[in-house]
Amino acid sequence: MTVTLADVAARARVSPATVSRVLNGNYPVAASTRERVLRAVDDLDYVLNGPASSLAAATSDLVGILVNDIADPFFGIMAGAAQTQIGGPGDGSGRAGGEKLAVICNTGGSPERELTYLTLLQRQRAAAVVLTGGAIEDPDHQAAMAAKLAKLADAGTRIVFCGRPPLPEGDALVAALAFDNRGGGRRLTEHLISLGHRRIGYVAGPPERTTTRHRLEGHREALRDAGLDAEGGDGERLTVHGPYDRRSGYEATLDILRREPGITAVVAANDTVALGACAAVRDQGLRIPQDISVAGFDDLPFSVDAVPALTTVRLPLFEAGARAGRLAMGKENPPPGGIATIAAELMIRGSTAPPRVG
Repeated sequence: MTVTLADVAARARVSPATVSRVLNGNYPVAASTRERVLRAVDDLDYVLNGPASSLAAATSDLVGILVNDIADPFFGIMAGAAQTQIGGPGDGSGRAGGEKLAVICNTGGSPERELTYLTLLQRQRAAAVVLTGGAIEDPDHQAAMAAKLAKLADAGTRIVFCGRPPLPEGDALVAALAFDNRGGGRRLTEHLISLGHRRIGYVAGPPERTTTRHRLEGHREALRDAGLDAEGGDGERLTVHGPYDRRSGYEATLDILRREPGITAVVAANDTVALGACAAVRDQGLRIPQDISVAGFDDLPFSVDAVPALTTVRLPLFEAGARAGRLAMGKENPPPGGIATIAAELMIRGSTAPPRVG
């Protein structure tokens, strides 16, 4: 049964006109009243009609692209590439053709904000939603996400994951484009082991993120296969978790160096973290790679310009984002089963070398 504005008014114990004022934001309303109306909207899952031009259609011309941090090149590259397919150039006349209006939704990594944006996009009858980057591995949040995405899909919204695996439950997706983070992490550590490194520190991302877990699992698999790690051994002791930023890389690397002054290599959760790790190594009077090798992940644009250039794992961020945009627009058929694993490529550069002997 469709929830109406009158239903929301009855739940909130206000007039329909007050509900309209709260939702349109065009008239001052007392804070307590506004909170009551918004709570009723959420409780009833009321979907606000979008612009007048969309009333006769199932969806609007709006597409939402959710990112953790638009200032992070990892997300910016994917979002920009998706937008080229969603809101690309028309016929040169200035008139809109088959394009959609792409809106970037910056969650700041907050699971609550992620759900809020999905609710807002549902109210606007978004034509599509693209969710980028790793997911939060919390069962309650995953269940809430599955329920919200199912409602979006039922309303005709096309949903695409870009750079994240599908949810454990729910089949609302058009497609999930998942990076091979585990395989990339494994190959990166295998490279260091092949050079002769045996004491390797690891600066990981937030423990609740799928990206963090998969990259760390690949690293640990390589250590175990080489006989360098056991449950609770050096792989765990020499791992420090933190945000995906430069400061985390700096502080975590100093921590690892204090724990184990004899390490010869540091693997960072991503290239930005690796820059912090490099700074920490230099501030300890050590050289890269002569004293300590440093490696990153993602192959962000600046990685090749670092000194020395950063050994890393390349993820085709632009290509993945563009593909997600095409899938969201219905320009490309979904992969078999709706899931595609995107390969990661090892990029060997000057920041890694055999450990110094003696």
